[in-house]
Amino acid sequence: MSDVAGSDGDPLEIEVPADPLAGHPASAYLWGHVAGSGDVGEDTVEVVTNDETSANVLAAVAGGDIDHDTTSREYAHDASITRTEDEYTLEIGAGEDDDGPTDAGDGLFGRSGTLGLPVDGRGHYRFSAFASHDRELLRGILEGCGTICFKSSSGTVGISFVHDDEALLEATRELIEDCPVDAPMGDLSETSSGGYWFGVDDDAAPAFGTWLYEDCEETGLYAPSRERKLRKSLEQAEAYD
Repeated sequence: MSDVAGSDGDPLEIEVPADPLAGHPASAYLWGHVAGSGDVGEDTVEVVTNDETSANVLAAVAGGDIDHDTTSREYAHDASITRTEDEYTLEIGAGEDDDGPTDAGDGLFGRSGTLGLPVDGRGHYRFSAFASHDRELLRGILEGCGTICFKSSSGTVGISFVHDDEALLEATRELIEDCPVDAPMGDLSETSSGGYWFGVDDDAAPAFGTWLYEDCEETGLYAPSRERKLRKSLEQAEAYD
């Protein structure tokens, strides 16, 4: 177990797996995040999140150093709109000690380069090891490359996934199709910025979002800011009705 400071200052108790590559809820959450907003290099794994608590949870699971910055970026669905937000970058991999750089393999979970990581040579992720932990895997992907919003024009909750990697979004769609909640989705489409996106149907978004976060406080494997956004959006939709 590892204690992580939550958004309210109270510690979150995280069950940390002995091997962050084995099938485990925490490793599924980690690799969902890496797939959604990360990068796997020869010497390091890097993952980016906008939630400080989530960054600390990921560091508790996999180790590494967190760097905090503020960034402005284009909105995925409309490149004419920019937003400024906190950004926490976790770098896992080769570090330095008193004698200089340490061995990269030691930093990458004892593996030599990317060998043995859940990503193939073309950059496609292999999620089979986390098949029993689809909720945590999907939650990590959503927090890495997804959006939750209240649509004031229709009074509904919107949940969508946006990424440059079409294959990742296709894999995400398969995970959603296999989840225990009926969650129809729209077609995979191109964004104005050159990536791809799809959304869960508005009628299914409340049930899907509730299922996705229903056990998060027990495990600590979540971004509190994203859970609050979902809860607020659901409350707004109910008030609209």
